[in-house]
Amino acid sequence: MTWNICHGGPETYPVTKGDVIACPPGGPETAHQLINTSETEEMKYLAVGTSMSPEIAEYPDSDKIGVLAQFPGEEDGKPTVMRYMIRDQAEMADYWEGE
Repeated sequence: MTWNICHGGPETYPVTKGDVIACPPGGPETAHQLINTSETEEMKYLAVGTSMSPEIAEYPDSDKIGVLAQFPGEEDGKPTVMRYMIRDQAEMADYWEGE
Protein backbone atom coordinates (compact mmCIF):
# COMPACT_ATOMS: atom_id res chain seq x y z
CA MET A 1 0.00 0.00 0.00
CA THR A 2 1.36 3.42 -0.94
CA TRP A 3 0.38 5.96 1.68
CA ASN A 4 2.86 8.80 1.68
CA ILE A 5 4.76 10.91 -0.76
CA CYS A 6 8.32 12.17 -0.63
CA HIS A 7 8.74 15.60 -2.18
CA GLY A 8 12.08 16.44 -3.77
CA GLY A 9 11.72 19.98 -4.99
CA PRO A 10 8.82 20.09 -7.46
CA GLU A 11 8.77 16.27 -7.85
CA THR A 12 6.69 13.83 -5.80
CA TYR A 13 7.40 10.13 -5.34
CA PRO A 14 5.28 7.35 -3.85
CA VAL A 15 6.75 5.74 -0.74
CA THR A 16 5.78 2.28 0.46
CA LYS A 17 6.56 0.16 3.52
CA GLY A 18 10.21 -0.88 3.59
CA ASP A 19 11.49 1.88 1.29
CA VAL A 20 14.82 3.55 2.07
CA ILE A 21 15.03 7.22 1.10
CA ALA A 22 18.11 9.43 0.82
CA CYS A 23 17.48 13.17 0.97
CA PRO A 24 20.57 15.15 -0.01
CA PRO A 25 21.22 18.67 1.28
CA GLY A 26 20.67 21.56 -1.05
CA GLY A 27 18.37 24.45 -1.81
CA PRO A 28 14.66 24.55 -2.63
CA GLU A 29 15.25 22.18 -5.55
CA THR A 30 16.05 19.37 -3.10
CA ALA A 31 13.54 20.26 -0.35
CA HIS A 32 11.92 17.14 1.05
CA GLN A 33 9.09 16.08 3.32
CA LEU A 34 7.00 12.99 3.96
CA ILE A 35 3.23 13.41 3.83
CA ASN A 36 0.84 10.70 5.00
CA THR A 37 -1.91 10.65 2.37
CA SER A 38 -3.81 7.76 3.96
CA GLU A 39 -7.06 8.49 5.74
CA THR A 40 -6.83 5.28 7.79
CA GLU A 41 -3.20 4.12 8.07
CA GLU A 42 -0.73 5.57 10.57
CA MET A 43 2.67 6.51 9.14
CA LYS A 44 5.71 5.34 11.11
CA TYR A 45 9.27 5.92 9.98
CA LEU A 46 12.83 5.84 11.26
CA ALA A 47 14.90 8.91 10.38
CA VAL A 48 18.68 8.69 10.54
CA GLY A 49 20.79 11.70 9.73
CA THR A 50 24.04 13.48 10.22
CA SER A 51 24.52 16.89 11.72
CA MET A 52 27.44 19.25 11.44
CA SER A 53 27.68 22.51 13.32
CA PRO A 54 26.55 24.93 12.20
CA GLU A 55 23.51 23.39 10.52
CA ILE A 56 21.65 25.65 8.08
CA ALA A 57 18.23 24.65 6.74
CA GLU A 58 15.87 26.31 4.30
CA TYR A 59 12.11 26.01 4.74
CA PRO A 60 10.77 26.99 1.29
CA ASP A 61 7.08 26.50 2.21
CA SER A 62 7.31 29.17 4.93
CA ASP A 63 10.12 31.22 3.35
CA LYS A 64 12.41 30.83 6.40
CA ILE A 65 16.02 29.92 7.04
CA GLY A 66 17.12 28.28 10.29
CA VAL A 67 20.61 28.14 11.79
CA LEU A 68 21.58 25.78 14.60
CA ALA A 69 25.04 25.74 16.17
CA GLN A 70 26.22 23.54 19.04
CA PHE A 71 29.34 24.18 21.08
CA PRO A 72 31.12 21.86 23.54
CA GLY A 73 29.52 21.62 26.94
CA GLU A 74 30.62 23.20 30.15
CA GLU A 75 31.25 21.19 33.33
CA ASP A 76 27.81 19.57 33.16
CA GLY A 77 28.62 18.16 29.71
CA LYS A 78 25.53 19.64 28.05
CA PRO A 79 26.31 21.47 24.80
CA THR A 80 25.63 25.16 24.43
CA VAL A 81 23.07 25.63 21.65
CA MET A 82 22.41 28.69 19.49
CA ARG A 83 19.27 28.75 17.32
CA TYR A 84 18.30 31.49 14.90
CA MET A 85 15.33 31.66 12.52
CA ILE A 86 14.92 34.39 9.90
CA ARG A 87 12.66 35.04 6.94
CA ASP A 88 14.45 34.56 3.64
CA GLN A 89 15.56 37.87 2.12
CA ALA A 90 14.93 39.73 5.42
CA GLU A 91 16.72 43.02 5.94
CA MET A 92 19.77 42.56 8.13
CA ALA A 93 21.29 45.25 10.30
CA ASP A 94 24.66 46.60 9.27
CA TYR A 95 27.48 44.77 11.07
CA TRP A 96 28.71 47.96 12.75
CA GLU A 97 25.25 49.27 13.72
CA GLY A 98 25.17 49.94 17.46
CA GLU A 99 28.90 49.31 17.92
